[in-house]
Amino acid sequence: MNILLLAMPDSFEHMPTIAVRMPNGALASLAGNIDEHHRVAAADLILRQDRVRETVEQLLREHCPGVVGLSVMTFQRKTAFRIIELIRSILPQVRIVCGGYDPSLAPDAYMHNGAGVDFIVRGEGELTFRELLRAIDTGQGFEAILGLTYRANDGWRQNPARPVHSLEGDDIRLPKRSARALSGYTMLGRPVDVVETSRGCTFDCGFCSIIEMRGRNFHTYSFERVLADIRDAKAYGARSIFIVDDNISLNVKRFEALCQAIIDAGLNDIAYTVQAMTSPIAMHAETLVPLMSKAGFRYVFLGIENILEDDLEFLKASAKNAYRENGRRTENATIRAINALHANKIHVVGGLIVGNPDDTLESVRTNLEFARKYVDWPYIQHPTPYPGTPMTKDFKARNLIKIDRMEEYDGTTAVVATEHLEPEEIEFERWRVERWMKTAHIPAVIRQEPWFVLRNWPKMLAHTFRGSSWRSMLGLESERKVFARYRQIRAAERTYL
Repeated sequence: MNILLLAMPDSFEHMPTIAVRMPNGALASLAGNIDEHHRVAAADLILRQDRVRETVEQLLREHCPGVVGLSVMTFQRKTAFRIIELIRSILPQVRIVCGGYDPSLAPDAYMHNGAGVDFIVRGEGELTFRELLRAIDTGQGFEAILGLTYRANDGWRQNPARPVHSLEGDDIRLPKRSARALSGYTMLGRPVDVVETSRGCTFDCGFCSIIEMRGRNFHTYSFERVLADIRDAKAYGARSIFIVDDNISLNVKRFEALCQAIIDAGLNDIAYTVQAMTSPIAMHAETLVPLMSKAGFRYVFLGIENILEDDLEFLKASAKNAYRENGRRTENATIRAINALHANKIHVVGGLIVGNPDDTLESVRTNLEFARKYVDWPYIQHPTPYPGTPMTKDFKARNLIKIDRMEEYDGTTAVVATEHLEPEEIEFERWRVERWMKTAHIPAVIRQEPWFVLRNWPKMLAHTFRGSSWRSMLGLESERKVFARYRQIRAAERTYL
């Protein structure tokens, strides 16, 4: 049977495709975990944002799939339905499967009449999708497949959840990168790929979909498998790798050992990016951070979340940002973590969340000023009521959700108000400060990737200053007018078909 896997073209504002075109790791993992007699092709439509319709039509003609799988996040839902409609117009009888965060946490959205979906894979998809294809292949029923929701003659049926996999053994095989039908994944001009060394997190942050997706747990792959995955990515051309673990810094000793294993294997000639908490970085600055630098880590997405204690309490993120001495919390760990990373020539991507329920203009600006002063690249988001998260319940209870258009649930479009500010005011404050922070990081990028900047600086500045004109750059036009144009441009960018 021919299988086509698609990831949606919608991208995050903080990851413009001129700088970052990251592969969807789930597609390659799914491709690597189906039975070998199937012919599978995987396509990240982010690589073809300017010609999505033509690309999908071409893929359908070339691969003639019997099953099409779509990986969907919440802000990609509208695009996914449009793509499903296109697929159905060309291949009416094809079986369509949806998976990923949004179908897992909001399956009802994919079950309405006219959605065009046949199956929903909830949670981890590798084993469920493999068993689904076997059932389709042999004509067996679907009722025994854990983690599957499916359309039957008398309506939708939802099977019990599949237990979270321990990642031990060889049940989950290596990704199949050869299945990729498109090419061009880059990060700051370097060919990039993604690698996973663990899954899960034991914290209960109110904004996070991970614990709703898989519960509070942490499971790891063996180093042998991880190094094999890195070597495979390198063999397919990767010179930069984003380690996509939910929270690799939960086990500091393991993280240190992984860094040493990368060094010993001679794989530290790759530029690595990773996500981490502030507390472990600060608490283990003398041992962990130098090893990270030696292993090739160049960027760390640091989960600062917020620098105000009241906001951290609301986000349920206070504990993971604490610095402790003699077993007692003494201060916020953020500045210590940033200083340690900078001392080892590692850049900080600062993850902050502004616009929480009790935020005032002053508290928003305090966080933005902190980001301007301390982080290298801002990744400032607004709290977003994703399906199933504790935060969503809080916002609903306080009647603060002002926008219900899911295509705007991308983290950088403010869709909820605070008790003091409307969404547009919050987003305006972020936008007016953030674009200058991004510009300030260009000299550091020049030092690392000079040829990339020389080739692309006009496009980089055009993206950062969308909506600006020569009048606004000279201070002859108000920022409010520029911001209004920016919002119009962003809305237009969300339409891919």
